[in-house]
Amino acid sequence: MNKSITYFEKPGEINTLAVIEAVKTRALELDISEVVIASTSGKAGAAMAEALQDTNIKIIVVTHQYGTTEEGKWDMESQYVSRLNDMGVEIVSQSHLFSGVEKSLSKDTGGISRIEIVADTLRKLFGKGFKVAVEVVLMAADSGALSMESDVIAVGGTANGADVACVIKPAHSNNFYGLQIREVICMPREK
Repeated sequence: MNKSITYFEKPGEINTLAVIEAVKTRALELDISEVVIASTSGKAGAAMAEALQDTNIKIIVVTHQYGTTEEGKWDMESQYVSRLNDMGVEIVSQSHLFSGVEKSLSKDTGGISRIEIVADTLRKLFGKGFKVAVEVVLMAADSGALSMESDVIAVGGTANGADVACVIKPAHSNNFYGLQIREVICMPREK
């Protein structure tokens, strides 16, 4: 099989529309039925859902837990939550799989946990968006949002927006090594 990969010069939100187009094209080529996208505010998730409205592809938007930036506050913006709900998009809100309690322990007591090593390895070798794409598939699987029967497309980003998309065989976090990155659709060259 010969397929091209789109490389962006730099990471970040500037790549979001190109990622969405690449995801739509590849999802239709492979008959992918589920797309998982990381979205802190809901903006990137809403853009993906709008672009795929004319398909039968299920969109799962994954965001982090309440209290990430401010105690008791959720970072999803109400305007995007409303749009996502109107389109029937599932929103998964969960603690970051590659940090959570482990990161708190490391911060307070020193050292580094094994899960932080996994996160840092993905982030430093492939970029933050790539780490996020892997992480949100595990989070969506653990939340019961994925059928687990076939490959999905995972979308992650660096800071805001999207800059990475991969075809992934999903797995639950308790079977981390069961996850397989089948294809890279697009990613930034600069990390």
